[in-house]
Amino acid sequence: MIASLRGEVLQIGLDHAVLEVGGVGYAVFATPNTLATLRRGEQGRLATALVVREDSLTLFGFADDEQRDLFGLLQSVAGIGPRMALATLAVLAPDDLGRALTEGDVKALTRVPGIGPKVAQRMVLELKDKVAVPAAAPASLPLATGTGNPRRDQVVEALVGLGFTAKPAETAVDAVLAGDAEADAAKLLRSALTRLGGSR
Repeated sequence: MIASLRGEVLQIGLDHAVLEVGGVGYAVFATPNTLATLRRGEQGRLATALVVREDSLTLFGFADDEQRDLFGLLQSVAGIGPRMALATLAVLAPDDLGRALTEGDVKALTRVPGIGPKVAQRMVLELKDKVAVPAAAPASLPLATGTGNPRRDQVVEALVGLGFTAKPAETAVDAVLAGDAEADAAKLLRSALTRLGGSR
């Protein structure tokens, strides 16, 4: 298992980064808040989880070991795969997720795309005794600031990377932009995820 990576950050997208380690570039999928901690051209470190499938090897990255462990814990619930676990961490900060699970807040959990009431109830039942409400986390960092120019195509691509089909992703992004044309990329992605989750 690849537990962590440290190396030069070659590229940062909306849903992934590429870190060069020992001359090899590793594509690592991560949440917008985790990606916001990286700077292109500088050294970066991510805790990682390697997901092995018959036809692919996929790395998921996290700002710390605690988030990686939470990612693994989420996948222990039937019906939640790595993409949905990552989407959960993108919509709900670790402290909010821990609070929702321990308090049985099904409504908060169903904000995550792909998680309906039944799955949310299963999450609470199976995980409420396995998580603790984390200490207050730092405020969320935007992925892009100051420009006010949304990157629609990149956000749609990120949503497709999380498992959505292109049409619903485009509709959700356009709806968010209609209400807030100045949304930065991170806000746009988070709002689109929430809108997609609420449409279920």
